[in-house]
Amino acid sequence: MNGELDPNADLFSGEDSDGDDSEEQKELEYVYGNNPRRVSALSDLWYQDMMDRIKAMDLPSEEARLKMVFKLTAGGVLDMLADSQDPDNTPDVMTDFDIFLGMALTNKHFGVDLFKEEQKALMTVKREEYHDDEEFKRALGDFEEAWWDIAQPALEGRTPNDAIKETLHRYGLN
Repeated sequence: MNGELDPNADLFSGEDSDGDDSEEQKELEYVYGNNPRRVSALSDLWYQDMMDRIKAMDLPSEEARLKMVFKLTAGGVLDMLADSQDPDNTPDVMTDFDIFLGMALTNKHFGVDLFKEEQKALMTVKREEYHDDEEFKRALGDFEEAWWDIAQPALEGRTPNDAIKETLHRYGLN
């Protein structure tokens, strides 16, 4: 199916829009909703060359071949991500990506969702304890920033920042 939209590309792109989307919803749809189409385009770009490379490798098993397919694909996507950035911004973008990757791996390792845990903690900050909305917003922001440096039971007493740093260190991404 070279150069054509895969007819199944939209199967996993989410709900159909009712046409009354906010600007934010339209942006999210563009960013995430088009991913199945991007996958089709990437397949046309890389699949055959990648499969030819893998066939030429002396890999010991089907699992090793599948793992190599994944590694080559992920590496290609990361290269494209880096190449698509302004060179002055690339280190910051990849640092942010590493932190997000570290958080996802930390979540998986500890069986938590740090964003949900942070949101639960933020719910303990009560509006009625502050004089006005501005003071409340500042308090929320301060608490949100501080939360990442507070030891969490779900992380075996580590702070979220320390747990993420430990995870990144294991992969040489510190």
